Amino acid sequence: MKLNAKLVLIMVSLLILVMLTLFLLNQYSQNDLVEEIQDSSQEISKAIQLSIADLTSEAEHSRLMEYLQKARSKGINEINIIDIEGEIIDSSSPEKIGKRKDLKKLEKGIRKSSKAEHGATILTQKPYEVVVPVIVGDEHWGYVQINMLLDNIRDIQRVNFIKRLMATSMVFAVGIAFTVYLARRYTEPIQRLVEEFKKVSAGDLSVTLHVESNDEIGELAQGFNEMVEKLREREVLEKRLYEAEHLSRVGQLSSGIAHEIRNPLNYISLAIDHLRNEVVSQCPDRADEVTALADKIREEVRRANYMVVNFMSYGRPLKLRKGHITYDDLLGRTLPVLVDKLAEQRVTIVKELAADLPPLYLDAELMRNCITNFITNGGQAMPEGGTITLGAVIDSQPGWVKLTFKDQGSGILKEDIEKVFQPYFTTKDVGVGLGLAITERIIKAHGGEILVASQPGEGTTFTVRLPLEETHA
Repeated sequence: MKLNAKLVLIMVSLLILVMLTLFLLNQYSQNDLVEEIQDSSQEISKAIQLSIADLTSEAEHSRLMEYLQKARSKGINEINIIDIEGEIIDSSSPEKIGKRKDLKKLEKGIRKSSKAEHGATILTQKPYEVVVPVIVGDEHWGYVQINMLLDNIRDIQRVNFIKRLMATSMVFAVGIAFTVYLARRYTEPIQRLVEEFKKVSAGDLSVTLHVESNDEIGELAQGFNEMVEKLREREVLEKRLYEAEHLSRVGQLSSGIAHEIRNPLNYISLAIDHLRNEVVSQCPDRADEVTALADKIREEVRRANYMVVNFMSYGRPLKLRKGHITYDDLLGRTLPVLVDKLAEQRVTIVKELAADLPPLYLDAELMRNCITNFITNGGQAMPEGGTITLGAVIDSQPGWVKLTFKDQGSGILKEDIEKVFQPYFTTKDVGVGLGLAITERIIKAHGGEILVASQPGEGTTFTVRLPLEETHA
């Protein structure tokens, strides 16, 4: 329900409640007044009957005094019986018996009595006078004069007025209390909304308002949440744009550097051939040793040149040269180049290869780079030395093989695991962060997948799943 509708409903409810309360109180007061007037009328009728009986009777005993003692509670103050000559022949006040009344000034019916005639009345009392002529047959016997005070009616009116005033005040008090409650209920969410706006303006986009109603406040909270969500999306897009621009600049710089590296590599390759020929001709007895050393240097130069080519074409599809090769042979071509470096780092390689492992169908050169990256990263994660376990088993899914690379290093933080394959992301002091990115790209180009599991302080395990036959990446 809308806020305007709620406020209108509250005002209409209060108005109906006030009108209903006043109507009920008015009906109640009218009933009291009717009953009081009926009682007073009955007492007046009874007083008239007694007066007529005394006027037409020859008995000397007057019953007015006895009756008046009972009738005073109904407002009857005095009863006078006047003959046709104007003389008071009987009265509830004995001192008035024998006095005369001016019949010309004696008005028949009910009228207000002057205060001068009733000096004993209180200022708040309203005296009334009832004059009734007594006619029996065709003979006029006299008049009956009754003086009465209608205090009971005024008391009833005053009490009813107080009741109406209290009821109206109570209804408005409840309305005011309910209005204050609603004001607090609606101002507090607005105040919270203002505070959250301040947080958002300060750069905190983690705030979220709980929508508690379907009115304007709820719509405002929902709109606020949508605004914050769009700001978050915009912030993510801005970060991605910044990272893309950063990667673009780094990529351009790296491509330029890689291009410049290829020239020295070519020179080194030619120089090694020349040095080998010179040394062999001068020292024939060391020909085998020099040739083996020169071949290793040439192999490393060739591998470095191959990596530079892949680095320069990182954004282009890889050209795979697949062939069948056993995993043990692939390791035999990879590990000798790393032996000296691993010995310096006090790292031991342990192979756990399944005996029934079939030959793999892959690009041996590119996969050598992947294995080299895994072992190099494992060695760098163990500055005090340790063991790197190379495992290989047939996967539970037919037609697949699973390779594992497990180290005993410091592990990877939970928030960094999802970033390790991002280009240029690195937690090391050296390197540009392209090793694992290129590794992932090579494995996916073979139609495989790579997984990582790590626990800080307990090491890291990379798992590579590769198909045994030709697949389309």
